[in-house]
Formats: sequence, structure tokens, C-alpha cells
Amino acid sequence: MNAVYGAPGAAPGPSGTRKGAGRLLGWTLTGLLALAGAEARTQAIPLPLNAPQTDLLTEAREALKARDRKRLQAAAQQAYASQHPLASWVAYWDYGLRLGELGQADLEDFYARFPGTYVEDRLRNDWLLELGRRRDWSNFQRELPRFKMADDREVVCYGLLAEHAQGRDVRDRARAAWLAQKDGDEGCAALATALFEARKFSAADVWTKLRLSVEYARPRAIRQATELLPKPVQQGIQDALESNARFMARKVAGLGRSQAELATLGLVKLAGSDPAQAADALQQRWAQALPSELAAWAWAQVAKQSAFRLQPEAADYAEQALKLQGRAPARDWSEDSWAWIARAALRADQGRGRPALFNAAHEALQAFEAKEPVWAYWRARLQLSQAPAGSAGEAQRQQARAALQAIANPLHFYGQLAAEDLGLTLPLPPAPAPLSPHERGVAFAHGGLNRALALISLGLRNEGVREWNFSLRGMSDRELLAAAQLACDREVWDRCINSSERTRSEIDLSQRFPQPLAKELGAKAAEAGLDLPYVYGLIRQESRFIQDARSHVGASGLMQVMPATAKWTARKLGVDYRPEFLTDRDFNLRIGTGYLKLVLDDFGGAMPLAAAAYNAGPNRPRRWREGQVLDASLWTENVPFNETRDYVKKVLANATVYARLMGSPRSSLRERLGATIGPREAAAPQANQDLP
Repeated sequence: MNAVYGAPGAAPGPSGTRKGAGRLLGWTLTGLLALAGAEARTQAIPLPLNAPQTDLLTEAREALKARDRKRLQAAAQQAYASQHPLASWVAYWDYGLRLGELGQADLEDFYARFPGTYVEDRLRNDWLLELGRRRDWSNFQRELPRFKMADDREVVCYGLLAEHAQGRDVRDRARAAWLAQKDGDEGCAALATALFEARKFSAADVWTKLRLSVEYARPRAIRQATELLPKPVQQGIQDALESNARFMARKVAGLGRSQAELATLGLVKLAGSDPAQAADALQQRWAQALPSELAAWAWAQVAKQSAFRLQPEAADYAEQALKLQGRAPARDWSEDSWAWIARAALRADQGRGRPALFNAAHEALQAFEAKEPVWAYWRARLQLSQAPAGSAGEAQRQQARAALQAIANPLHFYGQLAAEDLGLTLPLPPAPAPLSPHERGVAFAHGGLNRALALISLGLRNEGVREWNFSLRGMSDRELLAAAQLACDREVWDRCINSSERTRSEIDLSQRFPQPLAKELGAKAAEAGLDLPYVYGLIRQESRFIQDARSHVGASGLMQVMPATAKWTARKLGVDYRPEFLTDRDFNLRIGTGYLKLVLDDFGGAMPLAAAAYNAGPNRPRRWREGQVLDASLWTENVPFNETRDYVKKVLANATVYARLMGSPRSSLRERLGATIGPREAAAPQANQDLP
């Protein structure tokens, strides 16, 4: 099936090279450079896809959905022959549908047709997985060094399996890859099976994998690990997980190792549904019957699940875990477990915290790559609060202030908090030098960027985003700024923002924090009685200003409003509603700002609570605020849902930057957070239970 698209000497199709890009889009490089002058900053560049080109792509997509190989192959041949701007994608869909029938020569033909493109590397990723399934290690090891993205854990597992097949010792790397794999896949399962059969993995490794898989409720990974153990043990695992109450009520005397491991799985399962009941089971029966390291693991899971539910007992449970663990390192406890132990330590004792418990968690968390300086910030805060008064505590206070100074930054949540805690008003980064016509022209002529924009314009956003991100690899700050500006000019705001956020030393806030629709948004925010920077901060996080954005749960438009919420809010505001209105820009803004105002009022003007309610619904933050009164930043860090916690931080940090850019007097993050968050005050109006 070689040479599907013509002989190697045939006229070349679209490529990712800059030379090919001018031909690809019907422009010369000279013309692009001229266009990249002052006028181009305000003038969107039209995509030159004509109706027949669009129709051909639609035909290819429909053939792909129908898994019609013959029809898709015909579309691919036509796309290549006509030098369609997106021929590489049509060819990729065609090859993907036939991958199981292809050989290495077919793939080499594809690579030669579309060198340097995203789909070349994407197809290589798919082919590596196919070669792994075939156990074709010769071709696999030839392909692997050419895989540029190198971001597929299953490919990593197949690579380790290939090394194992050649007699190399891969145990430590293989164990780390297998344990880090959250859900099951064929490649990592095959690696684990091979190393277990070769006695490189022990039964203890399998039980560790099972405990992690049960913790994260990953049924496929549980099944794959279970299959490595003897049949009677497999039945015991099923009983522990599927008949948990009956299993946990059985006798505990004289437990062997496998029985102890099964009991630990049962306790982890029980903790996920009822941490208090799991704690009682440990205290009454199981803690004494289990080996200390398994009892410690069980207590850590109870602590995690209790902390997730914001229960005050969580810190006590965590201390039980660490006491049992003793001096031995808590090997293989998950990052999530340690993070919730750290949060429980911060919340403990009415927010005064337990430094020793937090420090133990902080030390363990250093082994994981933190995406933000969250734990460094809270360690410094604890140091400040625990420092002795007067000169005796001055050295500790200086150390804490130095730690805060190291993370202070005006652009992100904990950086802003650190600066404000130090009483600093850090300047915003200065604007970089304007892009030159040449820099802009190179971005305008970049084949991958243009293909990405073409895909996005045709509604293939996922494909376009992947092509765009691949094209950014290895770019310098100036090249990233030029790529971001190309997206800004096209009003593809998510690519504008995300590309600009990759720069390291040159920071363009007009790209990172754009203000599209300023007139319309200003009017809608004023009409609703909302703070404009808060609205901008929320939309930047919700949709990145993409007007046709749609979430996996059905939220739509700039403000990502759910249909049921839109219908309810429209009735409250006295405006007409039809489902198709949600994609209308002005209607979406009217409904979104109207709902945000209703939520904000229901929470007494508390921006963190309102942001949490906008993301997760109002009932959840109503529950999350019950119990103790906490510093607002500590309450925010303890929001149970990862997505919502990240959302609240980013909305408020965004709003703080927008406030400074707009010259708003409310430019402090602490002012937006408020001082404390706790139960609704008795004198406050009752919660609006109708609020969706």
C-alpha cells in the first residue's frame, strides 16, 4: 500500500516548512512580510480556504466518522493531488483508519510527504503504539528517537518493554512508569506482566499498584493488576471491593500477607465512601492486625478522604498514619494524599495549624513537581504565625519573609499573596519591544500555525489546538510573541493568551490579558452591577474569550452558561430564551453577567464563593463554608474539587491583574478574597435555594 498519494518524485504537497507555507496559503513570503507591517496589527488576515476546499474537508470528516475507508482514501488522494491546505490532516485520518493493515514502508511514505508537521509526529505516536502491540521491537526502536512530542506514557512502557526484551535492567524505571499510570492501558499492562513473570516485579509491587488504583477508583488498572495474582487472591480482591461491608466484618486473627493486603484494599475502598467508618474499623480491629506500613497507608487514605470532606478529624488521622509509618519513608504514597494531609494540617485547630504535620507533608511533597509555589507559601505563612515574639523569633520571621520574597510575583495567585503579605506593590512587567515586520512575517508564513488557524476556523478546534501547540515547540520568546500576535490579530484569543504565557523573560500583558469586547462587556457589567475586572477575570478562565466555546458538559459561549441555568436566569431577568440564543454573544453576556450577579449577591458579595458557585454550582460552596471560620486564602486552598480550586485562584488572580491594567482602585487580591470565609451569618438573608 505504498505510494498512495503518488510517486516520491511527484509534486510535493503542503509541508510544515516556511517555504511551503507561502504556496500553501496562496501568498508569497514577500507579500506576507509587507502585510506584517503596521496595518497588520489591526487587520485580520482572511483564510484563503475556498468552498470546494471546505467541502472536501467535510467529506473527509464524514467518511472518518462513518469509518468508510474507501471513501476516506479517495478524499485523501484528492486532497493531496489538489494541494489542499489541510491535506496532511486528511491523509492522517486515512492512515489512522487503516493503521492495522500498514507496514513500515507505508509510514515512511507518509513521513516523506509531510515532514516536520504535527500529523507526522502524531502518526508516529500512533504507529509506535501499533508496533508495541505487534511486539515489532526493531521498527519500534528505530521510530522512538524520532518521536518529538514524547508525551505518551504507554509509548514509554512499550519502550521499556523493548529494552527488557533485549535483556536490559529496566526495573526501577518500569516500576515508576507503571505506578504513575493512573488508568489501565495495554502497553503498561504488558510491561508489568513481563517483569512480573521475569521476577523483576514482586507481589509487593503489584499490591502497591492495586492500592493506588483503588485510591483513584481506576477499574481497568485494578483489573490489570489483579490478573497478575493467583486466582484465589483475585477472588479476594473482588470480595474486598465489591462486597466491602461483608468483607470488612470478617475475622482478623492470624492474617497472612495476602490477607493483610486484601484488608488494606477494603479499608481504602471504605475510606472513599465513609472515612469515619473506616477510621472506626481501624481503631477497633484492623490497626492492630495489619503490618504497620499497611495500617499507615490505610490511615493516610482515611486522612485524605476526611480532609477532602473538610472534616476536623483529618489532621488526627494523618498523625496516626505518620506515627505508624515511623522513620521508614512513606514510599509510594500519592501526591494527592500528601497534599490533603498538608491542607488538613493547615486547617487544624481552628486554622492555627499543626506545623510538625505540615512540615512532614511539605518534605514529602518536594519529591513531586509542583505547578505553583503553593506549599512554599504556606510553609512561610506557618513560620510567621509560629515565630516567637520579639527578638527570639526574628530569625524565623526573616527566613519566612525571604521565602515569600522568592515567590512574589504580580501575575499569579500565590505570587500576588506573597507580595501583599510583605506589603509590596510589585510593578507589572514592562511591555516588550514591538515586533518587527520580519518577526511578524515569519509567524504569518509558518505552515503549522496557519494550518492550526484554518482548522480552528472550520470548527476543528481540538485538531487546531494540537497543531498550534506542536508548532510552538522550541520557539524563542520573540517567536512566541509573534505567534501569539498572529492569533490575537485573528481574534483566536485562547491561542493568543496561551502562546504568550509561554514566554520566559519578555512578557506582553496585552496578549496575556487581552480586553476584547471592551464596550460590550463594560456595558453588560455596569448593567448587572458587577466589577468589570472580575468579569474579565472570569471569562478569561471560562472560555479564553472564545465565543463559540462549548464544554464537555454542555456549557456554551463566552461565559460558559449551561442551558438550564440560562433558561432560569432569563426568566429571572425577564428576557426571552431559546436554546440557540446561548451562542449569541450579547445574549450570552447578558445571561452570564446576570447569573454571576445573582450568585454574588447570594454569597454576600464574596468573590471566592461566587466564583466557586459559578464553576461548581451554589450548593457545593454553601457546604464548603460550613464549620470553622478560616482565612479566605486558606479556605480557597481547601476547596475540595481540583478544578474548582484552580478556577477560583485563577479568576481572582486574573481579576487582580485586570484591575491594575484598567486602573481600578480595587487592585488588591486580598481585597477580592475578603478577610475570612465561614458559615453564613445569622443576620444575613436566607440562601436562594432556587439558584441553579
